[in-house]
Amino acid sequence: MSLDGPAITRTTCAGRPAWLLRTEGHAMLLSAADDGALVLDHWGGDGGPLGGDSYLPHTPWNRPSQAHFLDGVPLAHSVHGDRSFKEPGLVVVREDGSSVTRLSMREDHVEDDVLRLVLDDPASGLVVEHRFTVSVRHGIVVRDVQVENRGVVPLRVERIASAVLGLPPARYESWTLHGRWGDEYRLTRRDLPPGKVVLDSRRGFTSHEANPWFAVGRVGEHGPVWFGALAWSGNWSIVLETERNEALHVVAGVNPFDSAWHLEPGETFRTPPLVCGYAEDGLDGAARLLHRYQRDRVLPARHRDTPPPVHYNTWLATSFDVEVGHQVELATRAAELGVELFVVDDGWFTARTSDHAGLGDWVVDPAKFPRGLGELVDAVHRLGMGFGIWLEPEMVNPDSDLHRAHPDWVLHLPDRETTLSRNQLVLNFAREDVREGVFTRLRALLAEHRVDFVKWDHNRPYTEVGWPQAPRERRREVWVRHVRGVYEVMARLRAEFPDLMIETCAGGGGRADLGILGLADLAQVSDNTDPSDRLRIQHGFSRAYAPRAMVGWVADAPEPTTGRTSPLEFRFHVAMQGVLGISGDILSWSAEERTRAAGLIAEYKRVRPTTQDGDQHWLVPPTADEPCAVQYVSRDRQETVLFVYQVRGVAGEGPRRIRLRGLEPGRRYRRSGDGLVTTGAALMAAGVPSAFPPPVAPGHTEDWRSRIEVWQAVEVTG
Repeated sequence: MSLDGPAITRTTCAGRPAWLLRTEGHAMLLSAADDGALVLDHWGGDGGPLGGDSYLPHTPWNRPSQAHFLDGVPLAHSVHGDRSFKEPGLVVVREDGSSVTRLSMREDHVEDDVLRLVLDDPASGLVVEHRFTVSVRHGIVVRDVQVENRGVVPLRVERIASAVLGLPPARYESWTLHGRWGDEYRLTRRDLPPGKVVLDSRRGFTSHEANPWFAVGRVGEHGPVWFGALAWSGNWSIVLETERNEALHVVAGVNPFDSAWHLEPGETFRTPPLVCGYAEDGLDGAARLLHRYQRDRVLPARHRDTPPPVHYNTWLATSFDVEVGHQVELATRAAELGVELFVVDDGWFTARTSDHAGLGDWVVDPAKFPRGLGELVDAVHRLGMGFGIWLEPEMVNPDSDLHRAHPDWVLHLPDRETTLSRNQLVLNFAREDVREGVFTRLRALLAEHRVDFVKWDHNRPYTEVGWPQAPRERRREVWVRHVRGVYEVMARLRAEFPDLMIETCAGGGGRADLGILGLADLAQVSDNTDPSDRLRIQHGFSRAYAPRAMVGWVADAPEPTTGRTSPLEFRFHVAMQGVLGISGDILSWSAEERTRAAGLIAEYKRVRPTTQDGDQHWLVPPTADEPCAVQYVSRDRQETVLFVYQVRGVAGEGPRRIRLRGLEPGRRYRRSGDGLVTTGAALMAAGVPSAFPPPVAPGHTEDWRSRIEVWQAVEVTG
């Protein structure tokens, strides 16, 4: 579908100046009220290009004595000091202690697909710019806010949201992602009650416990959803507030907890962006919009057209017991299986025999590598694989040369004892000398050893967060400046080593968001490799993030986290949903297991273009004892790949039908393997059975069954 008109149009709405933003299938209508309110008159399906009044806006009712208040009015921004009692998106404190701000519309700018609305508060000198970037083809609007102090005295920004979004009165439900270590990305649905539901992280990074993504819909309507994802890897907050008339007010941005930003005259501050949109076809449709946008606009451009490689990671085979001869053996076996990238995990550097020492120094251990790391790097490259290495650049052990030389480089408070977690502390990337010191060391390591890939880990939350060397008025900026500092170092490394790939990891899935994914090509989603748990984790993760960024590992059985045992094929089929990785002791695999693994890797490489760059459809979400199915359709609809799973069979239960989606109805498709030909219409209307062939091997059961079906379009002749 193409857009019949411009992406952004100046118009009017109920006599107010207005702006209509349109994508393919999605529209936003904004208008400026006389009292400075920025009203979100419409956010939802595309109603066409005729203008603001064609969307039939209505004014929410308040009783006469309160008619001038903004209760129930869907807003695109909210400021402490306006005529509203809902969650503010902006709180700015003046020198006299007043925090009341009154904004009025000053000017607007339309530049291609970008709308900038500028408001100001003459009494304080505060200027606020709301930016709306329309991605027409992806059905996405990206929002951010900049504040500038054009006054003559300093201001303190106590809260600034990336976006405020309002929806008219209705009964709403929400979907969010929650969990914990080893159980991340649990999709959680709830009816939104009166008052506030607050989602956030105060841990310094994205966190295992929650993720800065949300979707909302109307209760009882199976279809339309509104969604947003925040591009920020530090403390974040999303507030879903149901007003007294059931209007919904959403405020998303940097968490105001313990945070503030000092604005001297002439200084500015810009928020991280919020990526938001609307999908008629529910959570699955919203996910596909986000996936396409991330593939085309978010993930690092250098590797967008290159499939992420099949990789082997040494952690589950060696832990800290790294030795060059053993590493070469693992690399040789990995190459025989068809692996494309070999990654040495933790334990390669000096003093690293456990997690008690060595972090921050990044010096190759001469006892483990007597001829230097280059011996292993060269061996890996000769085997035809890329070489990768594990780093945790934001952390330091007290038992390290770096910490002994620079104890003040960590986040700390002068009168509080620092708390150790995993025997490590957090380096303060708000400091320029810390950023420069870390960058210099990493640059030397990567340049000397021809490193193709970095697994960038992050294994603890932040405590005693202080920056005592900073001016007093700047100290609460540390939460934001630290994250910006991490982004800066990663960006500098990517600029200096443009072919470098980076995987973001934080004790598994603790740091995946649209901020870090602008710099990292891949994301680890959990330390838990149990395939039954991973089905649920990957289902939740892929509601917000693209499969081509989702790392899945095949580990040994029993699985190290849960102790469960599952077949090799099942473990591979689950990990093949995104970016295939392998860990575990592959030297102990039998010849028969190695042959099967090599075949599965070859199969993965054949379907990888579709699974990583096609449209994903979760046909049957994972449950404890029902079939589960996920489908991928290539962009040209020439191929579809279907994964079917059964974690636990139920005696006497008949096969289910699984209806496919997203195919060309009139096109014929052939199933690889048996050559069966049918139409896209039949596959979508009647579907395929979930049943598996009966087990033939002694001791096998209906549990842990899986298969892949590949259907390819065939030309019809005659």
